[in-house]
Amino acid sequence: MYLHALEGAWIDHPFWKNQFVIGDAADLRKLRDSKIREVWIDAGKGLDTGEPMAAPVLTPARAAVPSAPVASVSPRPAPAATHSLNDELHAAAAICNRGKKAVALMFREARMGKAVDAESCLPLVQEISSSVYRNPGALVSLARLKTQDEYTYMHSLAVCALMVALGRQTGMDEAECRAAGLAGLMHDLGKVMMPIDVLNKPGKLTDEEFDVIRTHPVRGHALLLEGRGAGPETLDVCLHHHERMDGTGYPHKLAGDAISRVARMGAICDVYDAITSNRPYKNGWDPAESVARMASWRGHFDPALFTHFVKSLGIYPVGSLVRLQSGRLAVVVEQNASALTAPAVKIFFSTKSNMPIPVQRLELAASSDCIVGRESVAHWGFKNLDALWSDDAR
Repeated sequence: MYLHALEGAWIDHPFWKNQFVIGDAADLRKLRDSKIREVWIDAGKGLDTGEPMAAPVLTPARAAVPSAPVASVSPRPAPAATHSLNDELHAAAAICNRGKKAVALMFREARMGKAVDAESCLPLVQEISSSVYRNPGALVSLARLKTQDEYTYMHSLAVCALMVALGRQTGMDEAECRAAGLAGLMHDLGKVMMPIDVLNKPGKLTDEEFDVIRTHPVRGHALLLEGRGAGPETLDVCLHHHERMDGTGYPHKLAGDAISRVARMGAICDVYDAITSNRPYKNGWDPAESVARMASWRGHFDPALFTHFVKSLGIYPVGSLVRLQSGRLAVVVEQNASALTAPAVKIFFSTKSNMPIPVQRLELAASSDCIVGRESVAHWGFKNLDALWSDDAR
């Protein structure tokens, strides 16, 4: 196998480089005996792991790392962005503002009993799709910065954008991506039928309250059937986005191939946006930490689709806090489609002096410095890190 990257500090392994072919048993023993517990391989330059493809094995920073199989990076190249993140942020911000109002109005009217017209959302889905095609990171990242009051509406926009990005990564054509996007936009429609005090409860739900929340897929599906314009993808994702591959999900406890591909996509996108967003009862997790935790949840997600999802976001999504080999801390500000482990970052803090340093953008692909791991925002106590990459849109 061709090692593309070793997930850990240089001091944790005996090799003088991070990218090379594992050519003999001795090197393999050295790798297994080291502190490295996960690696990325490039199946285009060496052997694959075979079928079925494993999900990327990632672990949160500062957590114990269990032994796990080597993960495979799919050889499919990430679609190239046609606009830089900064160029697309302004357009994405405008789409978010218009979309939030449109979804809020649709949900409000549905709550009052007006039939849902899914077709009326197609222009918004087209706008979101176009933004994702120009730069997938802009709208996805902005939609994550939602307030608690607008969570339900912005969550719908975010899942729409994530579905389009994932669909594009898996090779769907534009029409299929738009259908997946509409399904993402409408997936949580059933939340309009939930009691507001339960939906926005700041603490842990009781078993009785959770039983109520678990009815939202069925109730949303019924609303879509009563309305017009909802295609089979939209109906399926609305009803089955909480199913799990191991059969422990709801409402029907479907497992494996009994869950449609688009519903499996919806499950991944829904969870990622939920856990990276601030909620009344908890702050969102760092994007890279969220990807790592999701990768560790065995039985939840389709492994092959999750691999594509990681590639669509980047191993270190925009907004992730990372430590560089130089000892500096940085926030990821833009992906590099040709080198997932070498995004553009903004450096702002030195762990050696334990002091802030002048903010500087660094293209890691053209630098001798590199990422050696994720860092916990909660551990460092940093505030407003998102301003380092999102200010240009405000």
